[in-house]
Amino acid sequence: MLSTLRSLRPSVPSRLVTRFRTAATQAQKRAGDISDAFVSLSGQQFTPLAPEYADLKARLIKGNEDVIRASWERLLQDLRSEIPLIVELGSKVIPEIDFKDLDDAPETFNKELRKRGVAVVRGVVSEQEALRWKEDLREYIRQNPQTKAFPADNPQVFELYWSRVQLLARAHPNMLKTHRFLMSYWHTADPHAPISTQHPTSYADRLRMRLPGDAKFALGPHVDGGSVERWDERGYGLGGVYKDIWAGRWEAFDPWEASCRLRVVSDLHQGVGACSMFRMFQGWLSLSHTGPFQGTLLVNPLLAKATAYYLLRPFFSPRKGVDAGGQTASEAVSSSDAFLETANWRMDTEPSSWIQGATPGHGQELSHVLHPHLQLNESMVHVPTVRPGDYVAWHCDTIHAVDKMHAGASDSSVLYIPACPLTEANARGLKRQRECFVDGTPSPDFGGGVGESEHVGRVTVGEMESLVDGEGRRAMGLEAWDSGEVGLREGVREVLDRGNKVLGFYG
Repeated sequence: MLSTLRSLRPSVPSRLVTRFRTAATQAQKRAGDISDAFVSLSGQQFTPLAPEYADLKARLIKGNEDVIRASWERLLQDLRSEIPLIVELGSKVIPEIDFKDLDDAPETFNKELRKRGVAVVRGVVSEQEALRWKEDLREYIRQNPQTKAFPADNPQVFELYWSRVQLLARAHPNMLKTHRFLMSYWHTADPHAPISTQHPTSYADRLRMRLPGDAKFALGPHVDGGSVERWDERGYGLGGVYKDIWAGRWEAFDPWEASCRLRVVSDLHQGVGACSMFRMFQGWLSLSHTGPFQGTLLVNPLLAKATAYYLLRPFFSPRKGVDAGGQTASEAVSSSDAFLETANWRMDTEPSSWIQGATPGHGQELSHVLHPHLQLNESMVHVPTVRPGDYVAWHCDTIHAVDKMHAGASDSSVLYIPACPLTEANARGLKRQRECFVDGTPSPDFGGGVGESEHVGRVTVGEMESLVDGEGRRAMGLEAWDSGEVGLREGVREVLDRGNKVLGFYG
């Protein structure tokens, strides 16, 4: 019997290919690049949202106003204690582990990862292999000068998804093992939840080759996975992800509970670059030797506390130190002790339509002015120096940013490769993604257009069987999972069956 892979080969006339395309086809998002995903990169300004968001905010806290006010005060006190520790530790606050030690992770690493939500895994692939991949990517880009990138006059972030190197890296056995390891830190309150962290799904994302001196890809503190969706009942509210925060119990919020996120809709507004799949961790594989201030990543290692803060911030306003529009006046004012004092902050008696840093269809952004108690100028810390082949991962609620300027002497290059579990919604995402791979068009969450469909050297489906192994092909939705495997828990078996059905393998 022909494998699923051969059935998908474009050169083979196949009813299966037609069925996949017919079933999965959806309108592409408008053409764009990474700047379209963020207000700050696209030159827009943050403004109050539509009046409906004031009504939404009122519904979220109705009946809980007093306990939320008290929880806000506890949170501010906690941040005052925690942030100085982070500032003192700097990059040392981020736990590290060698790939060879994943089967026996130290308890200190386990504890710090759960607390900080960020980790570096050293040596996921060899330095030589990572450097060879970078040269192969440069050649692919050289052969295809029409490749879309940001900024257009000095490309740093490339709209590439289907290069040979990206496919190899996503499907690399060490990468998939690393993803299984990281996703094992999540748990489900419902033991029968249809989710599997042991069957990773591949998410096709971009790549970055940031050059010395660049200051245009100066993406400040932000959180991916939606913006207004985190407050919306039709978004994260579908699973009650933040229900403890809305009930005035931010200390009870568990950022590692997965079952509540299965129903989440993280892209209500079809934003360019807005993720529609559940990424437990975002991450990148380094292709360079890169240290702090050399065009690398910064993270805020507060995780649960920072999440609670940016969710509650839109319900509170300062009594003093605001401009005529009711917003924080300046960075200098925002840094003063008097401004940050708990007594200077009151819960709004009538919720406004402001959701600081949130714009429908764009990523959630943060700043010192909009979110002063996080002291982002100090609490955003660089990831440690990385070598080619190292992998950096951060929890999907984590605030992160990039260096404002690349002050290093060589390129800062990474492949964006998040860690995604198998869920029914992620299987639907794979279905759309698979069609884009077959056609060579951009990954479905990103800007539309012809993409790599006419690129020289693009990998076709027919080459995948010899390029990656079975687990890698299953992660891409190119082969069926085995739901008859011995020892699977009920929820895992169920999601394998659902995923196979969604992808058209049976039923």
